[in-house]
Amino acid sequence: MMNLIAQDMAAVNAVILERMQSEVALIPALAGHLIAGGGKRMRPMLTLASAALLDYPGSRHHKLAAAVEFIHTATLLHDDVVDGSGMRRGKQTANLIWGNPASVLVGDFLFSRAFELMVEDGSLKVLRILSHASAVIAEGEVDQLTAQRQIGTDEDKYLRIIQAKTAALFAAACRIAPVVAEAGEEAEEALEAYGRNLGIAFQLVDDAIDYTSDEATSGKDLGDDFRDGKMTLPIILAYARGSEPDRQFWREAMAGDRVGDDDLAHAVRLLRSSEAISDTLERARQYARRALDALAPFPSSKAKAALTEAVEFAVARAY
Repeated sequence: MMNLIAQDMAAVNAVILERMQSEVALIPALAGHLIAGGGKRMRPMLTLASAALLDYPGSRHHKLAAAVEFIHTATLLHDDVVDGSGMRRGKQTANLIWGNPASVLVGDFLFSRAFELMVEDGSLKVLRILSHASAVIAEGEVDQLTAQRQIGTDEDKYLRIIQAKTAALFAAACRIAPVVAEAGEEAEEALEAYGRNLGIAFQLVDDAIDYTSDEATSGKDLGDDFRDGKMTLPIILAYARGSEPDRQFWREAMAGDRVGDDDLAHAVRLLRSSEAISDTLERARQYARRALDALAPFPSSKAKAALTEAVEFAVARAY
């Protein structure tokens, strides 16, 4: 995908660099730590590739893709504070270096910058799509917080959470391209469906990787979700399929009473023996297929191939 949108991405990066500046030195230092910290820029790349799919000749999507990345970065800064995370993309988190208050406030700054960029674009429709996505993401994060350490969390609630906290921004990042390209409602809905299903697949894979990869692969500490008591799909499936002793282990683990290295190793054994991880990845492949189906109305092109490749990449990270 990068080859297709390299020039556009350079323009987006220039906007990002310019708009994260401030006379308050801590702001660019802290924002730059995360923004320049090896992120794939997947969400802004989806905006750019969606615009390329529609042969959009203008440049409005550059500022909007930057706004998407600022929204994403702001949520990461806030997430790491909420989770007490120590690692992000293989580096120390901003909150560990600068403290929680600074991370929260710089996250607020980036949200504000995102809204400035949207207003500059001048489209109320774009503003509505991205502001709604921002609200939905926040709802998803609160929903996840209320589900934390709640062993009774079911698959429906889990899917509702990931549709909000992850898929909403993927969907919005894709939908704004046909708006600026004036491509019509059908193109908007198709690309939104593509983004939403890709986002769900991406998060399912992420939640499986938490129990199967090392820090070098995932960029965070192995078992973070386990120690935080996050009820992700692998645990929901393993708990539903477990014997009573297994279920007792999960109840204790999610309550925060079994979070040592030996407990994590036992959790991984249970997840594998119950096929909870493989079934989570199969579920991710199902959503990936839906994302590809959503691209069917568009003719073959380099941009369509790049969007297809993004789906394949999202799923292949687990293998």
